[in-house]
This record gives sequence, C-alpha cells and structure tokens, in this order.
Amino acid sequence: MIVIMFRVLIVAAIILLTYSIIQYFRNPQRLLENAKETKGFYYLDEQDNSKRNIQFVYKGCQFEGEKYVGTTEDSFEILDIYVTVVNPLELQGITREDLYFLEQELLIRYPHAKINWKHPINKLLLTK
Repeated sequence: MIVIMFRVLIVAAIILLTYSIIQYFRNPQRLLENAKETKGFYYLDEQDNSKRNIQFVYKGCQFEGEKYVGTTEDSFEILDIYVTVVNPLELQGITREDLYFLEQELLIRYPHAKINWKHPINKLLLTK
C-alpha cells in the first residue's frame, strides 16, 4: 500500500514539475524580457480587455500604450492609443522609420485608432 502511494506521489510530482516548466516558458512577461535582451520585436496585448495596457519591445526598447475606447459609426472601438517609452535612455538607436513600423503594427491590430506618441518620442516625429 505504501509503495502504491509513493508511486502516485512520484507521478504527481512529475506532472506538477512538467506543468511548471511549460508555464515558465509560456509566461508573456518572460517573453517580453527575452525580446528586450535579444533586441527583437514582441507585442503583448489583450485585445478583448480595453483596460489592460499594450506592452511591446522593439530593438531593446520597451514601450507601453494606453488604450481608450470611443465610438465609431457602428460600434465601440479603441480610438486612441497613447504610447510612451518605459525608459527614455533605451531610445538610443531608434529611428523615425522604426516608429513608423511600430505605428503600423498598432494600426494592424486597431485600425480605427489614432496613435499619439508621448514625450520624448513625439519630438523625433515633429522634427524634419
């Protein structure tokens, strides 16, 4: 009887360990940090939840976008997105074309939205 209980506990421990490892590798925050370290692009958003901010990383720079709901002719949509950078020192090396790329990525997901870049990003877009 004790041997059977011990085997059941071993199987349960293996299942719990496997589940924990899978959850670790699927964690969105970890994926966001990984993209930041590798200077890649990663987009994290819950499109069904308008109260949850957008987070994305591009070329090692982390951005955050606040979504605001408004009305269109037919329905309620995300109409305004205010994007700011988490750490302004990370903006080094980001070009105007990079910001246009990020804007297009946001517009793919929210076609009715107007993208508003907050300081200091808006200074790069205003200068020619």
